[in-house]
Amino acid sequence: MGTSNPTLVAAMLVHNEANRYLSMVLADLETYCDRIVILDDGSKDATPAVCQSFSRVVFYRHEENLFWKNESFLRTKLWNLVLAQNPDWILAIDADEMLEKRFRQEKQRLLTQNDNDVLSVRLYEFWGSLTHYRVDKLWNPEPKLTPMLVRNRRGKAYHWLQQPLHCGRIPTALGPPYFTGLRCKHFGYANKADHRPKYEKYVAHDPDGRFSPMSHYHSILDENPVLEKWQD
Repeated sequence: MGTSNPTLVAAMLVHNEANRYLSMVLADLETYCDRIVILDDGSKDATPAVCQSFSRVVFYRHEENLFWKNESFLRTKLWNLVLAQNPDWILAIDADEMLEKRFRQEKQRLLTQNDNDVLSVRLYEFWGSLTHYRVDKLWNPEPKLTPMLVRNRRGKAYHWLQQPLHCGRIPTALGPPYFTGLRCKHFGYANKADHRPKYEKYVAHDPDGRFSPMSHYHSILDENPVLEKWQD
């Protein structure tokens, strides 16, 4: 049975996020999460100081930057740090993502239900601004559901997809996710200046398209993507 007042702990990997969306994201998370467990992946900027300025953050640091070499190792380490907080639910969220405000109204209902252990949302890729998201090609949010909330089944052995990139934000084999109807904003491409560097990183670390289609990587540089305006 779900508890009447379930605890929610966010899980987040960070690397050089101080001058991006981190402060905005953490301020939002503190309004509905009991704690925010952060694993810093060898940041060289003020990311640790930003994280530690928030009262609900539990901060850990990994000195070597491993994300592009062994993402699954970092995800596993972060997950175990979150489990040490003994949460009822875990929110797997990135430093450039925000759940829509409606989650605050839906939180109690979603986290006290007993039928589903994995909850998914639709991810909206904001493109070149904080007002418009992309809807063409594989960026279209409609057919794509992203599991973000996981009930902590205490004593369960969790396993991760063992690959260096795109290993997923939650463990494998947790059962089918339930779609909450909620939306999540992703700001990773909201600044056009980030597009080419992100493209070059993906192509450099996955030159054969083993973990994502090469056509998807190439579409980061599309000159005229199809955009729609976000509506709250």
